[in-house]
Amino acid sequence: MPETVELLKQNLTIDPDLRNFINFALESVSELGGNIFAASIASLELIEKLRNAGVTAGRPVSVSLLLQGKQLLVLWDKQGQFKIATLPELPHQETIAQLCLHLRNSTASADPEILLQRNAEMERHFDKARARAEQEMEMLQQALKTRQHELMEVVHQAETDALTGLLNRRAFDERLKQTFLHTMRQRNSPLSLLFLDLDHFKKINDEFGHQVGDEHLNKTADILRKIIREDVDLAFRFGGDEFAVVLFADYPLACDKARQVLKSLDNKISIGIATINQDTQDDLTLEEFIRRADNALYEAKHRGRGQVVSHFCMSQSKRQCQFLRTEMTN
Repeated sequence: MPETVELLKQNLTIDPDLRNFINFALESVSELGGNIFAASIASLELIEKLRNAGVTAGRPVSVSLLLQGKQLLVLWDKQGQFKIATLPELPHQETIAQLCLHLRNSTASADPEILLQRNAEMERHFDKARARAEQEMEMLQQALKTRQHELMEVVHQAETDALTGLLNRRAFDERLKQTFLHTMRQRNSPLSLLFLDLDHFKKINDEFGHQVGDEHLNKTADILRKIIREDVDLAFRFGGDEFAVVLFADYPLACDKARQVLKSLDNKISIGIATINQDTQDDLTLEEFIRRADNALYEAKHRGRGQVVSHFCMSQSKRQCQFLRTEMTN
């Protein structure tokens, strides 16, 4: 393979850079004994190719003038290649060395006017690139917001009961676990869990139809929304006639809320309550907390329905726990 010598390497940014490089290339053809006329014609095509590659657009483009055997080549950005001349014979090494020195000296100092133009063009290019980047960033942020909104909507739909609009069982499992662990860890606020079950709901469906049954379920959901604090407490529908409420409240307030539900539904609902506070034993588990509320609901139904039964636990130490039970009826 013929030896390759790099005669000249420049970063071309503006049109004067390109003209200077072409002049250096043609001068090299002449010094090495090539056909300057043919090279001048070829340089017109070379100028077009370099401009298409981005030269003079404000973005520096690396361009090299190479001597490979008898061929004088121009390479740019490690992709483009153009033969500007074929020499009649291999030039002497001394001639090549003198040419390299001449080209290096010629490009060592640049015309101040060219430098000013180059800087202005590069500044313009960078300004355009920055504006384009800011626009693309804004578009990405907008797309991200849209995607986040879509994901939130998907999550909302997945956690919402289609009939009543309350949170569903899936949301209950996730939200209760989070609130329970936080309450047991921080011990700075009480937490009450209410399980609610409509009394004789199957009879309503059988006698009056599912449409009336659905209206009764929606009425119950509306009542639960009224007794809780928006964006604080949580109301759920498990499915069928089963509901749950998570209150960031102590035992007396939970009982008061339960009374309001009883009154609004004419005592046709059974409610079980479990409450934890700073006196609850440290080893209470989420499963046990749920079991206590569920047992309280079962006992309310067992005692004749239409009432509230509450279980709460207090401890004198981490190993000792007292259970107190309260029943409320209208």
